[in-house]
Amino acid sequence: MRRSTRGARWAGLLAAVAIVSASFGGAAVSAQGEGQVEIFSYWTAGGEADGLNAIQEVFSAAHPDVEIINAVVAGGAGVNANAVLATRMQGGDPPDTFQIHGGAELIDNWVKTDFMQPISGLYEELGLADKFPAGIIDLVSHEGEPYAVPVNVHRNGVLWYNQAIFEEQGIAPPTTWDEFFAVADTLQAAGITPLALGDKDGWTALNLFEQILLSTLGAADYRAIWAGQVPWTDERVTEALEIMSRALDYVNEDHATLTWDQATGKLLSAEAAMNVMGDWAKGYFTANGWLPGEDFGWAPVPGNDGTFTVVTDTFALPKDVRNQDNALLWLTTLASVEGQDAFNPLKGSIPARVDADRSKYDAYSTAAMDAFASDELVPSQANGPATIPAFLQPITDAISVFVTSRDVAGTQAAISEACISTGACPS
Repeated sequence: MRRSTRGARWAGLLAAVAIVSASFGGAAVSAQGEGQVEIFSYWTAGGEADGLNAIQEVFSAAHPDVEIINAVVAGGAGVNANAVLATRMQGGDPPDTFQIHGGAELIDNWVKTDFMQPISGLYEELGLADKFPAGIIDLVSHEGEPYAVPVNVHRNGVLWYNQAIFEEQGIAPPTTWDEFFAVADTLQAAGITPLALGDKDGWTALNLFEQILLSTLGAADYRAIWAGQVPWTDERVTEALEIMSRALDYVNEDHATLTWDQATGKLLSAEAAMNVMGDWAKGYFTANGWLPGEDFGWAPVPGNDGTFTVVTDTFALPKDVRNQDNALLWLTTLASVEGQDAFNPLKGSIPARVDADRSKYDAYSTAAMDAFASDELVPSQANGPATIPAFLQPITDAISVFVTSRDVAGTQAAISEACISTGACPS
């Protein structure tokens, strides 16, 4: 990692304050600080909110004289928060630090447009280069410098199910789409909604589609389609849309009025049996008293065994913030083992750090850690995005319309045209 003048400035700032290593098991933590720090996020539901509260408690224990301004904007996947953030950033009123997905959402939206500060000095001072996997550091870096601290790794595209319903119906988690439809028919005949969906915000329909697309393309070509190397006219895209159209026959009638967590809640109430969602759903289940392997089970989305759709939540540092020193203290807390181990068991994610304490994590999370280490890693468009941000809204809109229209040919053409017009695909 090259050490730029800007990175050296951060190292100097850290060196200018006392290092209290014992406070966080050897991770660098500066003097206590005072004043305020504004933390901007969209974590308001279930385990997300619990995880945020937990890491704020870790921060406040180390820095009791720093007041946290908890600036949260509700809305799954940051749909609403990102709009508010854009207004503030472009209006010269950035929060001290904000939550954002690693990858194109961070780099293309804010780093390449010169709104952010690199934090190479922080990485060097805390020795983070070998504490996070190289692939995760790559998601938050541009031209050799990191711009955010990853606080977790989420696995997107998990098939969650109500274990009691599956046992009562004598069914097993489906591994293929043919098995899925057979299971869905059994559930529907028993008067149970097979698949819970809440697409009020739009992104969840895309979330489902990208997992079906992964199953038809395979990992290599799934990565390639987001890189513009496989055309959206491919017959396997057609197949994915046809599968999704059929799957929509088995969702709850009120899907258009529900958010992701409300749809996930249908498993808790036994109104629905399955849900395709990232493992923030696990945090929602456990926040409501459900136990993994007892009350709920999990499996790869049909056809996706051996793959891991990566989403990482990070916090970044804008330019010209009001409380820069305290923002740095917050990033230091996020980077610590203690901070990550306080946050992730509640959020439902696994730690980004490779040296976290596995004993603090449940059966689902330890299985996810193992899968992250061994499976083929692929990006998420609904929570990333996987390609340039300009393509995110058109494909989200196209899939949202498809939920109602079921127009396979028209939707595929619209996505292909949007990919070319936004520059995500070669013309």
